[in-house]
Amino acid sequence: MLSYSALTTLAGEAPAQALADSLETMDPSPTGVGISEIQDRSGLWEVAAYFLGRPDDIALSLLAAAHKSQPFDVAEIPETDWVLETRRALTPVHAGRFVVYGGHDRDAIPSQKIGLEIEAALAFGTGHHATTQGCLMAFDTLLQKGFVARNVADIGAGTAVLAMAAAKVLSGRFIASDIDPIATDTAKDNIANNGLRGRVQCITSVGFRHAELHSRAPFDLVFANILAGPLKKLALEMAEHTESHAVLILSGILNRQAQGVVNTYEGFGFNVVERRIIGDWTTLTLRKA
Repeated sequence: MLSYSALTTLAGEAPAQALADSLETMDPSPTGVGISEIQDRSGLWEVAAYFLGRPDDIALSLLAAAHKSQPFDVAEIPETDWVLETRRALTPVHAGRFVVYGGHDRDAIPSQKIGLEIEAALAFGTGHHATTQGCLMAFDTLLQKGFVARNVADIGAGTAVLAMAAAKVLSGRFIASDIDPIATDTAKDNIANNGLRGRVQCITSVGFRHAELHSRAPFDLVFANILAGPLKKLALEMAEHTESHAVLILSGILNRQAQGVVNTYEGFGFNVVERRIIGDWTTLTLRKA
């Protein structure tokens, strides 16, 4: 699927942020949204959104008019061999007791670490992003405190690195789901490569809509490393598919979006256990009351 960017400018940081927040409510949601000040003393800010597939031109025009910005400039992003480029850039990432690495670094992983081998592939998430690192570190902190889970779901799993991390240290049932069938296939390969075939089930699903997720609920641990907008939309389903005192580890959340996600989940009976910030990204650990 082709990727597209949509760029516009308008005056002031607050109006730019308001437009960025509105972009995240589009359906389908953009894969990323950001704002930045144009360094020419004009007071203008650029708002950028990125989409898998061409975005809705009418919706963008309506947003531009509502926020008094310039019309969006939509452009196709040139295709790149991201698999090759990513493999060149990947180095092992340490997160508590876990280390995420590519096959080319297999011999360099310390024996005392729990290795998660993830190859760059045609799916989101090599495990090297700050959001994945934040999730693994949050999970490691729970384990240090004696946390045990026996029914684990990884929603929006990408490469299934989080489900695999749980399966390597816990006994129980593990399921990884993603909206993208390519990601599901990638996850299955990773699970096999990490010696976890039969331990982690992989399915293609939007949120919790798959019958297998319904039948396995309620979960006592759920990972969801996606985006702030979809996380908010999932809050009700999270509440419906988790047991009392269940733990959620949520990421894909820009620091400025974190409180909005917290507010939404508090409304469904979840309390903050930990906020972990790595660069521009926040990982939230929440517990169901």
